[in-house]
Amino acid sequence: MTLRITIDQDVCIGAGQCALTAPGVFTQDDDGFSELLPGREDGGGDPMVRESARACPVQAITVTEAR
Repeated sequence: MTLRITIDQDVCIGAGQCALTAPGVFTQDDDGFSELLPGREDGGGDPMVRESARACPVQAITVTEAR
């Protein structure tokens, strides 16, 4: 299954829960806001991607199945 991950930068507060939950997919930029690691827009098969979206305190992360 291929996933599509998006981060709403207007909503993100930089809590970092995504990077803690799925460090192979998410990182934080110089200002502390979440971003995807290069080439990880599909989650890279990481089983914690959906959990990282649930862990976001402001629901800035959306994970959907790509078709």
